[in-house]
Amino acid sequence: MQSETQRLSIKEKVGYAVGDTASNLYFQIFMLFITYFYTDVFGITARAAATMFLIGRVWDAVNDPIMGYIADRTNTKWGKFRPYLLWVVIPLGVLGVLTFTTPGFDSTGKLIYAYITYILLTMAYTAINVPYAALMAVITPSSEERTVVSTYRFVAVFAAQFMVQYSVLKLVGVFGGENEAAGWPWAVGILSLLAIVLYITTFSTTRERVKPIQIEKTPFIQDLKDLFVTNKPWVFIGIATVFQLIYIVIRSSNIMYYFKYFVQEQQFSFLGNNNSYSFETLASAFMLSGTAFTIIGAILTMKFSKFFDKAKTYAGFLGLGGIATALYYFLSPSDIVLIFILNFIFSFSVGPVSVLQWAIYTDTADYSEWKTGRRATGLLMAASLFALKLGLAIGGALLAWLLAEYGFQPNVEQTVESLNGIIMIMSFYPAIFAIIGMVIMWFYPLSNNKMMEIEKELTERRQSAGSNN
Repeated sequence: MQSETQRLSIKEKVGYAVGDTASNLYFQIFMLFITYFYTDVFGITARAAATMFLIGRVWDAVNDPIMGYIADRTNTKWGKFRPYLLWVVIPLGVLGVLTFTTPGFDSTGKLIYAYITYILLTMAYTAINVPYAALMAVITPSSEERTVVSTYRFVAVFAAQFMVQYSVLKLVGVFGGENEAAGWPWAVGILSLLAIVLYITTFSTTRERVKPIQIEKTPFIQDLKDLFVTNKPWVFIGIATVFQLIYIVIRSSNIMYYFKYFVQEQQFSFLGNNNSYSFETLASAFMLSGTAFTIIGAILTMKFSKFFDKAKTYAGFLGLGGIATALYYFLSPSDIVLIFILNFIFSFSVGPVSVLQWAIYTDTADYSEWKTGRRATGLLMAASLFALKLGLAIGGALLAWLLAEYGFQPNVEQTVESLNGIIMIMSFYPAIFAIIGMVIMWFYPLSNNKMMEIEKELTERRQSAGSNN
């Protein structure tokens, strides 16, 4: 019976969640360090990095619907989506190491090497992460249970943030010493090994339960029409995701520049000791403490989303984070306490936003099936990743282009103009995108009550279809 599959064991919830720990070991490196790596370590200009990010990430985003289409039509004894967690994990790990390896080429050779390895890495990430995202929509038919799974998932995401924020710079230092370039492939390689273990754990502990009511194959064009024309709730969350990611990526990718060139080394009293703290130590503490508040926000998401609709909760916290971000414009390097307090507010708000984003996406999969009688879960989740990666592409490119526009030069003392650019990139620029995303989701059309009606009707349809077979 359908009701028997609606509740998942703790083992399966955790097993699914650690797959996102694996994915985010890569994603957090992309978001927090890759721009810094290419400009300050690998040795290409900010403008060249911006162009590469835009080309590579837009190409990567275009691959998502294609991968979703392929996954929807994959049929194995393990299901449609789980097999990719085995098939792609080794290539992903190898490409991660190669991408963060600095070859002894001239500037042209380096740029070509960067393009090839970066684009191949993002394609491998797509090939494993699209099926992983789709898997969440088919492990249970219950919308409420998927919100719980999403909470587990994002606690696991924040565990990955802790690992990356705490370990990457330390591992680079341990294996590279004064030579940063030598340390990066070792750091990424160690995290890649951990990701392999976690992906295999997800494969081993999960099952695919939700089967489409209609099993006939539909044309790709029909699937796209169902998504972009018929599924208006997906259009809302898809557009909001683009702005959300631009907001988060610009701010997060700027952290290393903000601390290295604006905050710099600081001397202050902490726990009774008056010490001097390097920008690396402060940046790591900033990211780690922020992640702790993000986890708290994620854990409390169910309470917020039961009191308010999911979309209103998402919008409210996105707006709160945007306001906290804008206030960075008014801080000086010595305002270290306020720098951290505003980060706590921003980070807490990211928790519910991240959890609810994917819970809302799985709701739109149910809405699509309810509205059309067809379910293309892989394509829908792939398109959702397309929106995410489009935001990642635009945000990463905007960061690098803005740095170049303000005259940023790596590893030198910055001019007044370039420092002002770094401050603006930490404050007003990302805040604008947060507020736009908030406004869009305030008008999202599916309420919690409407989703309960849809879920009930779909359950009745599936039971009816099963009894007729």
